[in-house]
Amino acid sequence: MILNLLNVRKGQFVYYQNKLHKVYSVKAFFKQSVHLIRLEDFEQQLATAKEINLYKPKHMDSFVVNHKRYTLHKDEKAKVGDYILIINPQPDSLDHHHLHAIEMVSSIERHGVISNKSNGIKHNEYWVMKPGLEDGANIIDMEIPDAQYNKAQVEEKSKISVPQAHQPKIGDVYQCNTKDPVLQAMVVAIQGETVYLGGNLEMNINELNDAESWSLVHRKSLS
Repeated sequence: MILNLLNVRKGQFVYYQNKLHKVYSVKAFFKQSVHLIRLEDFEQQLATAKEINLYKPKHMDSFVVNHKRYTLHKDEKAKVGDYILIINPQPDSLDHHHLHAIEMVSSIERHGVISNKSNGIKHNEYWVMKPGLEDGANIIDMEIPDAQYNKAQVEEKSKISVPQAHQPKIGDVYQCNTKDPVLQAMVVAIQGETVYLGGNLEMNINELNDAESWSLVHRKSLS
């Protein structure tokens, strides 16, 4: 979709010179009035509205952000450490997230997440950016797809190693997914493979890393 200047908004995904960009700002009184960020490497570009084409992200779209590939998932709830893309921004007076802002999840709440920028973001406002190229994903880095590029991305996928599970640390907060009401507890001690949580709970480290039973909702900050 070709845009005119009145339709250009901060955060929109657009194609410019065949590459996926995001609108950083619009300066109406300048000849090249649209300030863009190329997503693959965060290079800044200046363009006119007539030179860019709008793109609306979809579920299972895959693209590179700052040299790392991600795949969008609309039905997953974020975990601590995940990157999210704001799709339906509804910030309150204390929050400042906007359309297509990319933020990292620092903690989990009942109805949403708190980002690394201290924004409270409801679950219906974001999609999760899963690392890597997921099966069935649609590669959108280029407006006119390049078959050789897409083939190389699929081949690269097989070389990506699965990340290790987070190792619990004292101060981490975990949530039990099998309790109602919700139970959250902090790691207070670790001895070998045994993790001790507040409330006199103790369990093997493998039990705590079972994603169906427990979720990390706050990671102890490094000091």
